[in-house]
Amino acid sequence: MGIDEEKSEGEGKVWRLCKMPFWQTGNGSSSSSSSSSSIGNNNVYQQSQSNQLGERSTVTSSNAVSSMAKSLLPTRRRLKLDPANKLYFPYEPGKQVRSAIGIKNTSKSNVAFKFQTTAPKSCYMRPPGGILAPGESLIATVFKFVEPPENNEKPIDQKSRVKFKIMSLKVKGETDYVPELFDEQKDQVAVEQILRVVFLDPERSCPPLEKLKRQLAEAEAALEARKKPPEDAGPRIVGEGLVIDEWKERRERYLARQQVEGVDSA
Repeated sequence: MGIDEEKSEGEGKVWRLCKMPFWQTGNGSSSSSSSSSSIGNNNVYQQSQSNQLGERSTVTSSNAVSSMAKSLLPTRRRLKLDPANKLYFPYEPGKQVRSAIGIKNTSKSNVAFKFQTTAPKSCYMRPPGGILAPGESLIATVFKFVEPPENNEKPIDQKSRVKFKIMSLKVKGETDYVPELFDEQKDQVAVEQILRVVFLDPERSCPPLEKLKRQLAEAEAALEARKKPPEDAGPRIVGEGLVIDEWKERRERYLARQQVEGVDSA
């Protein structure tokens, strides 16, 4: 009996000793697995964060590259100018002289244009701006006061610091021209050309001077045509010279219908 009790007690001790490592081993493995999983999750999170940062930097860099590429590309012209980059003026010191430039809309949409100058007090344009339909053109007149020469400078060699700029803006078909359009849509405004002033000797014939005279004559003719009131079409002429007043015609039709209705009722 004593031996059996000792064995049972010894076996119990061995069982308890054997049972404890398994329990502790289980806790250790779960804690280590949880710690390893948390470390893995942290690594995944850090990796995702780095990927997001990489994507953002890629997008930012691509946007910067695209904007740089756009700035390097030449501006697409909406208007064709004639002359292309100069304004020719006859050199007459102390007088107001005129130049002319042809403007044509070469785009597929309505385009507003606007003049600007570095000397608004001594220069002005007619018209100062407007809207051209696709394919439409006009000749604008530019007025400038010519200052007398200084420092014994030769008259014809005098250089003008005045410059002119023509800007364009794509507009919708029903838009009326107002200068504020260019302030409201600054991002869409394009600088078509900066025009340099060139003086010509009015006593000396040359191709630019002869072309200027033709353009000024066309501009004056167009201005006079716009000033004239629209011609009255007058009464309509039907048949062989028979003049019919529209009001009289409507009255006669009304009386005829009244007569027909009276006959039917009788």
